[in-house]
Amino acid sequence: MKQTEHTAIVVHTSNYRDRDRMLTLFSPVKGKMDVIARGCRSPRSPLINASELFALGDFELYEKQGRQTVVSCQLIENFYPLREDYERLACGTFLLNLCGAVIQPMQPAQDLFMLLLHTLSRLAFSTQEWRPLLTGFFVHYAQDLGILPDMDRCLACGREMEEGSHAFFDMGRGGFTCHSCGKIDAAAVPFSGEQMAFIRKARRTGASEWTDSPACHAPFQAMKHYVESYLGTRLRSGLMIPE
Repeated sequence: MKQTEHTAIVVHTSNYRDRDRMLTLFSPVKGKMDVIARGCRSPRSPLINASELFALGDFELYEKQGRQTVVSCQLIENFYPLREDYERLACGTFLLNLCGAVIQPMQPAQDLFMLLLHTLSRLAFSTQEWRPLLTGFFVHYAQDLGILPDMDRCLACGREMEEGSHAFFDMGRGGFTCHSCGKIDAAAVPFSGEQMAFIRKARRTGASEWTDSPACHAPFQAMKHYVESYLGTRLRSGLMIPE
């Protein structure tokens, strides 16, 4: 029996019995942690806010026989403004689900954890449009997983693609082809020079730089489908986001 403390965010919840709730926590140090918050659904429970989606806090856990129970939580943030905007709430839930789908127990994920927090913060507390925010998230998410498509060289012929040039995104093979090679594959998604510039900028910048542009719409759709194809499923929360 031991007690430990972990900074983590709640990425999934499931009601259990009459007043309990099972939580999936995302810790930057411990990765995925499945815990139980007993009595948290009681109106007077001190854990009522800490057992909701998006709850970021310092969780004190009690471990016995391999099961971990939440003892207390010092809440840091709950990203409450997301609940006042349906589209932004759907976006935030989708980000939680994407992270929950890839994190593993006892595997640190510091970069992905910070990417999630920064993107959620911009969604909740800024006026930035959500499409470019999610596009930037998808790019860095893919980079963290090691599946980011090469945006600089043609997947087919290997030639370097110049700035401002058109390209085609081959989602099946996970890469971009130049304008000449892309014409061969009817299923490849065309990207204008402006759209390529947008996605390259997203790759090298942080969330505060992912600002709205007409050029973000095609990259948003393509990268969303790309990361979902990697997971092998279309997440229900992703279906709630208009394209």
